[in-house]
Amino acid sequence: MATLLSNGQQSVMATTSNGQEQQQKQRQHQQDELEQQQEQQQQVEIRKSSSPKPGAMPSLKLNRMGSVSPKDKRVYKIVLTGGPCGGKTTGQSRLCTFFENLGWKVFRVPETATVLLSGGVKFSDLTEKEAYKFQENLIRTMVQIENTYFELGNSSNRNCLIICDRGVMDASAYISKDKWEKMMAGNKWNPVEMRDNRYNQILHLVSAANGAEDFYSTEDHACRSEGVDLARELDYKSAAAWVGHPYFDVIDNSTNFETKMNRMIESVCQKLGIDIGDRLQATSRKLKYLVALLPPDSEFPPFQDFDVVHHYLQSAGPKVQARLRKRGQKNHWSYIHTQRRPNVHGQARIEVKTQLTHRDYMNLLAQRDDAHFTIYKKRRCFLINNQYFQLDIYKEPGHPRCKGLVLLETYSSLTGDALKNCMPKFLNIVKEVTGDPDYSMFNLSLKEDWSTTKKFCRSATHVKGAANGVSSTPLLLNGQ
Repeated sequence: MATLLSNGQQSVMATTSNGQEQQQKQRQHQQDELEQQQEQQQQVEIRKSSSPKPGAMPSLKLNRMGSVSPKDKRVYKIVLTGGPCGGKTTGQSRLCTFFENLGWKVFRVPETATVLLSGGVKFSDLTEKEAYKFQENLIRTMVQIENTYFELGNSSNRNCLIICDRGVMDASAYISKDKWEKMMAGNKWNPVEMRDNRYNQILHLVSAANGAEDFYSTEDHACRSEGVDLARELDYKSAAAWVGHPYFDVIDNSTNFETKMNRMIESVCQKLGIDIGDRLQATSRKLKYLVALLPPDSEFPPFQDFDVVHHYLQSAGPKVQARLRKRGQKNHWSYIHTQRRPNVHGQARIEVKTQLTHRDYMNLLAQRDDAHFTIYKKRRCFLINNQYFQLDIYKEPGHPRCKGLVLLETYSSLTGDALKNCMPKFLNIVKEVTGDPDYSMFNLSLKEDWSTTKKFCRSATHVKGAANGVSSTPLLLNGQ
């Protein structure tokens, strides 16, 4: 039965309720003020603790819960590829743990082929027509799955690492070149968009069947049945599928497996500009060689050719270098802005690379530096002996000093005979010019004579370079 209250009782209860609400609001206000003070104090401590050491990167501006300000946020998309039993599954787990410990959000895109094949599909049982359609639908499915994770990364308020277990170009390893080109044309796909612009970095983990045969096994993978010879062939094909990507790293079996995993993590950290200190041993360095008398194309392994155009831009100071790069095939282009910052307290330089839209690229062209020629090159990318090479063939118009110039570049941790044995024997390598300012693209592009100009950069020190960021990989003055 409902209880009726007198007017006096109702008045007393209303007064009590109002008083409780006031106290609650006051407590909430005090709590908000306390949280605000704590957050301000946290920001002060972060700024103090993140004051850069000489030559170190400035720390990101953190908000609550490890988030970063929108202008500082990074979304970095990598592909782990390679033949069977190369360490991709373990590599995903190691990368995930490493970057989550740094406060990053990590998304792991599952391997689309495994998802489809685990549903009862046996590729060897498919007819030629069925195999073609299967690969086409696999790519469409892969693109949609990846896009889902890419959108999550873009909407997150934290730095995001997105790890793709294989990528679009891997499908080309399982069908003929003619069918692949037919599939690309039929879907209006092009390799510059699907390979170069879609992912920030490619890591090829070489199969144990190539250099670590004693450790090759198919026991722990339900969808893996390849023998050593087939695994070795697939490993080569999957590597060849990515030749041409501007940031393609081959992680071979020249070390034990634990070091292989550390080299993989190191490679990603270098491109992102994450200071790993002595946690991982930095071994890879950039090497440059002068080449003469190019052989005919038939002597090269499978390669990808690109048209490359560099413009140097007006910079904020004499020690700052900025340039634009346009790189493409068949009139499909990717655009990169590179800024090389001056030395700090005698430490190595910092190089920042940022991917651009065509519109941004055209706007920045207005800042071209008239003291420099535009540099035109043909860049040939190829893979041999598990080593990735880029051959820059300078083209006219340009300064006479660039006429006939051909430079070979690679990254390697090898030295001595091991390095010599992996070099392309079909090329006439004149000498190593690593760090030689006479072969710096900045100096090569100068319009004035080197003997009279004040702009000649005599520093042959190594720099720290990055793709879409800053890195601790030693780079030379002409970079990429």
